[in-house]
Amino acid sequence: MKRKTKRALLIAAILLGAVFLGVAMTGLREPPAKKQAEQLDPLVEVMELQAMDASFIIKSQGSVRPLTETVLSSEVSGTIVEISSKWNAGGVFGKGEVLLRVDPTNYTVAVDQAKALVKQRQIEFDGAEKLLTQGYRAESEHASAAAALASAKAELVRANRNFERTYIRLPYAGLVRNKEADLGQFVNPGTRLGVVFATDYAEVRLPLTDQDLAFLSLPGAADVRNSGDGNGPVVKLTAVQKGKPTEWQARIVRTEGVVDENSRVTYVVAKMSDPYQLQGDGDALPMGTFVTAEIEGSTTGEVILAPRSALRGSDQLLFVDDDDKIRIRQVNVIRSDSDYAYLQGGAKVGERICLTALGSPVNGMSVRTRLVIVE
Repeated sequence: MKRKTKRALLIAAILLGAVFLGVAMTGLREPPAKKQAEQLDPLVEVMELQAMDASFIIKSQGSVRPLTETVLSSEVSGTIVEISSKWNAGGVFGKGEVLLRVDPTNYTVAVDQAKALVKQRQIEFDGAEKLLTQGYRAESEHASAAAALASAKAELVRANRNFERTYIRLPYAGLVRNKEADLGQFVNPGTRLGVVFATDYAEVRLPLTDQDLAFLSLPGAADVRNSGDGNGPVVKLTAVQKGKPTEWQARIVRTEGVVDENSRVTYVVAKMSDPYQLQGDGDALPMGTFVTAEIEGSTTGEVILAPRSALRGSDQLLFVDDDDKIRIRQVNVIRSDSDYAYLQGGAKVGERICLTALGSPVNGMSVRTRLVIVE
């Protein structure tokens, strides 16, 4: 056998022996000890339910509108010969202040004619009365003279009234919303001159659901029957003005007494005084401003408070019993906001609820608990 062949066989024998030796040593090694896998129940945070007296804030929104608004029209015909400097959109005027004047010439003449006619009829009546006492006139002639005098006096009243109507003014202090007539324009009775409103009070019409009404003490029809205004809850109005939130205070004075057939809501009316702050130094609340309203609700006793995040759906909570097992139960949620749900029924004081979100909780599921205090 050649020398190279012997060398190759020797190398192969060494490698084969190493393989067998490795396999033998592996077989002699003891297998690792088997350890039982430990199943841990999920750890959840729980809190104990507590009772409280809750005073709810009912939120709504609406637009500010004047309590008194007038579409101003002419009562006589003629040319507008005078206008006030305040007869412009945004002009503020006082009670009884003249805003426009219709040409009074024809009405001045009518007054003078009516006065002259009254004098003539008075003379005729005096003469008829004197002759009647002397027996020269019949009773019917005296009655006719009395009727003519009364008619002349009535015509004088009408003439004076038409003359007064040439002054366009209002029985309240207010603000001009828009003007529709100007100097030199001829107007007839009924011609629109503009729109004005009073600045003494403003109102906000607020929609409320039936659930909202359960937490409010509102004035009823009997409360507003005499004065027109009831003494309802206080309302905080909020709007953004000049880039910052601004607040005003109002009060609910009445409800509209009907349920809207389309939206199924009831409208209440909040009233505030001096919205333009003509008598004060606060921030004005212009008509048409869209405001958010927070109405002070009535206090409800023995309400159980639960975090809103703990609710499953709209009315389910995960309770944890004394054996640390999950119990899914339906509760009666009387009201909820972004932070809390308020319960009356379906839950008791001292019971524990699960605050941790579980993927697929089932009744009887075991958990480990950690008690937390929710302030």
